[in-house]
Amino acid sequence: MTVKISRDRFCVNRKIAPNLSLAEFFSLVASLGINKVEIRNDMQGGSVTDGAEGEAVRQLAAQHHLTIETINAVYPFNQLTDAVLEKTRGLLRDARATGAKALVLCPLNDGTPVSDRQTLDALKTLAPLFAEYGIAGLVEPLGFPQSSLRSAALAQQLIRQADVPFKIVLDTFHHHLYEGAEQDFAGGVDVSNIGLVHLSGVTDDRPVSQLTDEERIMLSAEDRLRSREQVLRLEEMGYRGVYAFEPFSSVMETWRAGDIAREITASIDFLTSSSSVQ
Repeated sequence: MTVKISRDRFCVNRKIAPNLSLAEFFSLVASLGINKVEIRNDMQGGSVTDGAEGEAVRQLAAQHHLTIETINAVYPFNQLTDAVLEKTRGLLRDARATGAKALVLCPLNDGTPVSDRQTLDALKTLAPLFAEYGIAGLVEPLGFPQSSLRSAALAQQLIRQADVPFKIVLDTFHHHLYEGAEQDFAGGVDVSNIGLVHLSGVTDDRPVSQLTDEERIMLSAEDRLRSREQVLRLEEMGYRGVYAFEPFSSVMETWRAGDIAREITASIDFLTSSSSVQ
C-alpha cells in the first residue's frame, strides 16, 4: 500500500546534523526540496541559534524558504522549578525571535515519580507563558521505562483536563518503547490533537526495554519500530500534519552533508514507496 504524503509535510530535526552549522543545515534541507526544520537547544554549541541573533536566524530561514516548526525542548516541563521556568522563558524568547512556531515540552525522565496532578498543574502554569509569547506548546511523552509521562493518551487527557491549547508530539520510537501504547492508542488518541510526529528507526536487536536514543537511526525495511506502519495508520485515521525525521545515534557525528542528504532521501522514498505494508 502506498503512503501518499506530500513533500511539504516532511521536516528535518537538526539532531541529524551535529557537525553542520545552522546555515549549512538550512541550506542542505532546502536543497532536498523540504521546507520545514526543527532546531534545538542541545547541540554542541549549547545555543539554539549557534550564538547568532534570533532575527538573523529568522532571515536565514526565510532566505531558504523554510518554516521553523519547533524548538526542542523544555526539560523537565512537569517538574517546574524557578530554573525550569526561566529556561522556558528563554526558549520562548528564542522561538519568538527566530519565528519558530512551537516549543516542545518533555517530561522528567530519571525515574522520579511525578503525579498526574503535578503534570496537570505544570500545564496550567505554562500555558499563559506560551500565550504571552504567541508560541504553541507541544507535549512529547517519552516511552522510556523511567519516564514520568509515557502515554500519548494520558498526555492528551491531561491537556484536556488542564483546558490548555497544547497538542502532543507522537514519536514512533517512544510509542514502540511504551508497552501500553497500542492499547492506549486504540482507545484514547485523537489525531486532531497531534501537533507533530517524530520519525526514526531502530535495527538493533537488543530487548525493547534496553533501547536508548543511541539506537535511533533513519528508516529502512529492517526498522523494528515499524515507523512506516505507524505512519500508515495515522494517515488512515486522518492525520494530515507534519512528519519530522529525528534520529539520535552518535553515528551521525561521522556523517557529511552528502550522507545526511542520502539518508533523508532514502527514508522518504521508503516511507512513500508503493511496496506492501505488512
